[in-house]
Amino acid sequence: MWRARDAESATDPLDDWSARESEYDVVIVGAGLTGTVTALLLARAGQRVAVVEARDVGAVSTGNTTAKISLLQGTALSQLSRRHSRDVVQAYVDGNLAAQQWLVEFCRDNGVETETADAYTYAASTGNVASVDAEYRSCRAAGLPARSVKETALPYPVAAAVVLPDQIQFDPMPMLRTAVREIRANGGAVFTGRRVRAARTDDTGCTLTTDDGELRAAHVVLATGTPILDRGGFFARLEPDRSYAAAFELPESPPEGMYLSVDSPTRSLRTAPAGNSSGTGASGSRRLLLVGGNGHVVGRHESPRTAADDLVSWTQRHFPGARPVARWSAQDYSTLDSLPYVGSLLPGTDRVSVATGYGKWGMTNAVTAAHLLASRITGNRDARVEAWAPAFAAWSPTQLFDAPSAAKLNAAVGVHLARGWWNAETASDTSAPPMEGQGRVARECARPVGVSTVDGHTRRVTAVCSHLGGVLRWNDAEASWDCPLHGSRFAPDGAVLEGPATSDLSTR
Repeated sequence: MWRARDAESATDPLDDWSARESEYDVVIVGAGLTGTVTALLLARAGQRVAVVEARDVGAVSTGNTTAKISLLQGTALSQLSRRHSRDVVQAYVDGNLAAQQWLVEFCRDNGVETETADAYTYAASTGNVASVDAEYRSCRAAGLPARSVKETALPYPVAAAVVLPDQIQFDPMPMLRTAVREIRANGGAVFTGRRVRAARTDDTGCTLTTDDGELRAAHVVLATGTPILDRGGFFARLEPDRSYAAAFELPESPPEGMYLSVDSPTRSLRTAPAGNSSGTGASGSRRLLLVGGNGHVVGRHESPRTAADDLVSWTQRHFPGARPVARWSAQDYSTLDSLPYVGSLLPGTDRVSVATGYGKWGMTNAVTAAHLLASRITGNRDARVEAWAPAFAAWSPTQLFDAPSAAKLNAAVGVHLARGWWNAETASDTSAPPMEGQGRVARECARPVGVSTVDGHTRRVTAVCSHLGGVLRWNDAEASWDCPLHGSRFAPDGAVLEGPATSDLSTR
């Protein structure tokens, strides 16, 4: 929905690659919130900065988020409190609070609209009341003015809820476009439609390889969800999750507030201005209800379309007359210890940095990460910013002690690797192409081949992920080939969409 409203995207000028110098102080890969804010902070500090984006600004997670800028993040704080010290949890909260304040100030100073709303974590089932109570206690321990409540504006019963007042929600695309304009005004470059395929480092810097040539930089920041370089093995320390969202017109005003359930499947709700939508509620408020949820590990759902459709059915049961006007999905990454990874790609080196693992709370964590990265790259270490570091370490002792979680995560990867190849070996092809919007994996000369029909075109691509050889599965909700190992995704013609993969699938 946000990207469909982003009318500037068609007219925002692209930098001329051929007319720019090829050497920079810092190159940031990825033009989501992490990449753009990092570039902005560095450009303000006088660094020569370039952002390189494979698609367009905000094309992946940021442009598909529900865009809640909240310190109440489901049950995030209670989960952290069970696994980490109070000091680490406080560092996480302080970093997120500073990020929220920075975003609000940036939007205010640049005329970008934001809305204030109370945030709720709630349990619809009495069996999950303890989870809500734990989140309330963790919020209070971290100094947040949360309250325990029984009543909400939702049209269905709630067993328990915690509310944090005066949180923020917005449309992230105008903010990204404003940041891009300031980056360029400060001498930075933003290159879209150019995918970074590889990188090499030496004693003096890094060289990035793209389809249009090379860029040279003293430092590189990978702001790409999963880092696109396998050094550091981050793909084995992250779990990729795909979740769904839809915007609805209602016959009457939707309940205001930002809501997230602790029940399974999760339900996320907020409102938004109707914008270009043609519908108007009975009250004339022109507000849409945004509903998200039904997340699953990428490539491991039998039919993503059923998950997306179930979200619509659930909404129409609880909000009679709800009419979907937009549908989309997003990909997020969770870490082994529930804390983001921000720092060096490899321990002891600082040429290449990463920022990932926000656990679906990228609006604040991305900005926190950007401040940490900028502080370290410029060498002007801000004491307040560095105080957040214990909760945002790419490499920390806590990860070393979480071997059981790592083993479980990668055992599941191994199971899906073996299962995918077994299913491909036993699959049989037919001469008839798949029906419109469908795809299947068949065996051809002992190799898995993906056959799909989209918009009347039947295509055949290798069904083996170009990252680490997982057999792909068809995503019938988004017409893509998804890898159940580490979350890489490909278009029907084999082009990389996202994930650690950097090479397209070969056509057959």
